[in-house]
Amino acid sequence: MARLTNMLLVAAALAATTTGCAKKHPAELPPVAGPAQEPSGPSIRPGSRADFERSVLSNTIHFALDKYDIDPQSQRILDSQVQWLRQWPNVPISLEGHCDERGTREYNLALGDRRANAAKNYLVARGVNPGRISTISYGKERPLALGSDEASWAQNRRAVTIVLN
Repeated sequence: MARLTNMLLVAAALAATTTGCAKKHPAELPPVAGPAQEPSGPSIRPGSRADFERSVLSNTIHFALDKYDIDPQSQRILDSQVQWLRQWPNVPISLEGHCDERGTREYNLALGDRRANAAKNYLVARGVNPGRISTISYGKERPLALGSDEASWAQNRRAVTIVLN
């Protein structure tokens, strides 16, 4: 009988020590990880390049083959840029002209220049101060798409507005 009593005491002692060491669950569980969220307002400085790119329809307009005229879709994009540029009248920008890989280097540099200046002239005609706009042509030297097909060429025929601050 003494042996049975000792075994019961040992079992009770073991039960008491293991329940005392049991892991306690937090009163409130941490939130489940969800999809990454886009940075909100405080992380994007107003008047910055990120603010510009978030606020306008696009920073890029596209052109037809061997053309530098501003089509209706490009007008809508540039008009959205004009609205932002009016809010930030002291922010300088650069307009980059680009071409596809066809044509000579010299021809594409000249065409890229005409594209950048066409976008500049459109912005200036809508009231943007020309003194805050610089232009540069990269011709075919900085392609966005590397393919040698119409879809790639169409992406590379562009003018890109870059906020410089």
